[in-house]
Amino acid sequence: MSFSIKDRKKEITQLKSEELDLLIIGGGITGAGVAIQASAAGMKTGLIEMQDFGGGTSSRSTRLVHGGIRYLKTFDVEVVSDTVKERAVVQHIAPHMTRPDPMILPIYDEPGTTFSMFSVKVAMDLYDHLAGINKKDNLKKYANYTIDKDEVLKREPQLNPEKLVGGGVYLDYQNNDSRLVVENIKRAHDEGGLMVSRIKAIEILHDKFGGVNGVRVKDILSGEEFNIHSKIVINTSGPWSDFVRHLDDNADKKSHMRPTKGVHLVVDQSRLNVPQPTYFGSGTNDGRMIFTIPREGKTYFGTTDTDFDGDYENPKVEQGDVDYLLDIINKKYPSANLTIEDVEASWAGIRPLLGVEKNEEDTDVVTGASNAGSLSAPSAVSRGSALKVADDGLITLAGGKLTDYRVMANGAMKKIRQILRDEFIEKFNEVDSAELKVSGGNFDSDNAEEVLSSFTKKGVQKGLDLEDSKELVTLYGSNVIEIFNDIEKTKPIKNLTLAETLALNYSLEQEMTLTPVDFLLRRTYNILFKNDEVDRMKKGVTEAMSNYFNWSNEEIQKYTAELDNEINQSRLEYLKK
Repeated sequence: MSFSIKDRKKEITQLKSEELDLLIIGGGITGAGVAIQASAAGMKTGLIEMQDFGGGTSSRSTRLVHGGIRYLKTFDVEVVSDTVKERAVVQHIAPHMTRPDPMILPIYDEPGTTFSMFSVKVAMDLYDHLAGINKKDNLKKYANYTIDKDEVLKREPQLNPEKLVGGGVYLDYQNNDSRLVVENIKRAHDEGGLMVSRIKAIEILHDKFGGVNGVRVKDILSGEEFNIHSKIVINTSGPWSDFVRHLDDNADKKSHMRPTKGVHLVVDQSRLNVPQPTYFGSGTNDGRMIFTIPREGKTYFGTTDTDFDGDYENPKVEQGDVDYLLDIINKKYPSANLTIEDVEASWAGIRPLLGVEKNEEDTDVVTGASNAGSLSAPSAVSRGSALKVADDGLITLAGGKLTDYRVMANGAMKKIRQILRDEFIEKFNEVDSAELKVSGGNFDSDNAEEVLSSFTKKGVQKGLDLEDSKELVTLYGSNVIEIFNDIEKTKPIKNLTLAETLALNYSLEQEMTLTPVDFLLRRTYNILFKNDEVDRMKKGVTEAMSNYFNWSNEEIQKYTAELDNEINQSRLEYLKK
């Protein structure tokens, strides 16, 4: 089943003419999680997203599926309990992009340290207990353990040895955040859902009794405005949750969110060599923890955590963010001596933190939210989530982390099924979402490495080199077989390799890729982790997409400028001048 610009036109026609059971506003990971479950349950489901799928927070995370071990320090056990169990579930339903990757947590004897050698062992034991690691045969080998100072330095030779006392090693998972979104969206589309990006909600509609019955929207591409009618409307717009709520004239005008900004910087691995993911206290007595993660020959590190009230669509890395991270990294890895000139790429994202107490009668806590509404530092605010049904029926699902998106969707679906049953006499059976594989995940997750390796060998047999084949397999999972079948009839596009051409062609036909930025930033991570290649790629991608969409000269200039701006912003050119 295709998922391209041609499908978009047909689905908009359906959105105009048919009443839906459920309309989802927001196509990040939360909305995508609801969409896959609702579509699989047989609900007539629509999803609208004003940007690209995952264009906001869900493509700007630390790119890990992790339980948040640091929240145990603040006794936020509910959040950790919910999320730490979910790591293995997400790996099961998205096995091509979610992989176990043990984390080192160096322990320093310094003021304000998050963990001591004693407390880190207690935290790791609780972490493993909550996740049931010792009860699962395929995970027992990842049980936590502590290591002494010498072993930490053997594994991480660039780490500062001063005041280092040892470390812990525990399980977390790497992940491709924006691809997790699109693979959920693709599966929802395969199940019959109407998934449309570049559609912006502009007004919440009501029936003659005052109940929410749809949304007036604007097609960002054409400028057309039209109404979509639905029995239920759910707001899953992340940091934009308050903005969407306020499109409803009946909504209270209070702010329920406390958005914060998180920044990550990318350098070449030759400048900062981190052999395995590492997580440590900032050493600044601010309660923050910092990740350093190796990936594709690069190392990225973050994150900051500051209150944010700027441009939600285009959060930018500021000089203060860079100074903060480089200061910490250069203290922890003194031989690196990084400067802003070493930063090859970067990203900034907005966390959709809950900003008020969620204890009203019409609110369900979906995942632990014990510290919601705290007036303390941003890093102390809970990552819990909440589901609120307004008096007129508008549902808002907000907060949470990427890791617990499926649990959040489960809670929302329970409420949605109840409303459809009680108010519309429509019954839909619950879907076992823990077994609902995303697109590309249709293979044995317990033997993921072996299956993915066999896929890679097929690509090599078809003529790809090993690294190109492996990259395509990681991007597309079981869908890669369809891509490999096109190898013999595909000619490389000028300025692109054969593998890049295959990826672009598939992305245009099967992943609703509409702009060069969609492809180079979210369908792949080329802007972030192939900085030295992206200037070559952008010419081939833009020309191929121009031919595919039959762009005018004006449109070519528009999308070229948009891509150049995204690349330059990622490179921090505006700070390096």
